Amino acid sequence: MSDPHGDKAFPVSWDQFHRDSRALAWRLAGQGKWEAMICVTRGGLVPAAIIARELGIRLIETVCVASYHEYQDQGDLAVLKEIARNVVDLGDGNGSALLVIDDLVDTGRTARRVREMVPECHYATMYAKPAGRPLVDTFITEVSQDTWIYFPWDMGYSFQPPISGGDHG
Repeated sequence: MSDPHGDKAFPVSWDQFHRDSRALAWRLAGQGKWEAMICVTRGGLVPAAIIARELGIRLIETVCVASYHEYQDQGDLAVLKEIARNVVDLGDGNGSALLVIDDLVDTGRTARRVREMVPECHYATMYAKPAGRPLVDTFITEVSQDTWIYFPWDMGYSFQPPISGGDHG
């Protein structure tokens, strides 16, 4: 059975996502003294909550960049909500006081757009694909470009056939 989103599937459970979020927080600890966190919605909301707790960050802003449509293909990039000016202006005003969190960097289009807004931010993602990886400062796991990541909020509990497609009994 092939995956409609790509050649490979990478399902992530809630437990794994929580562990990866905490691992990202460990990697980020001590790398900077950020005055605020910006999470890229929607995917960055869950890891941002966990990382903000772990790092003691209280000021959390969102930027809403829509690029996936119908959970299939990256379409036109649309900024639905900009970063608040008072957050952009923190520190030296170029983003160096800001930590940006997203769930994934794929092609890098979203990361490029966010970096235009806050060029000196520290950009961190849970997962990175090769095309977008150069735009990210910190990440946990790299997956191939042809891998579709299934996040826990996208899935329900159901039987998963063996990779080899062999006998199920």
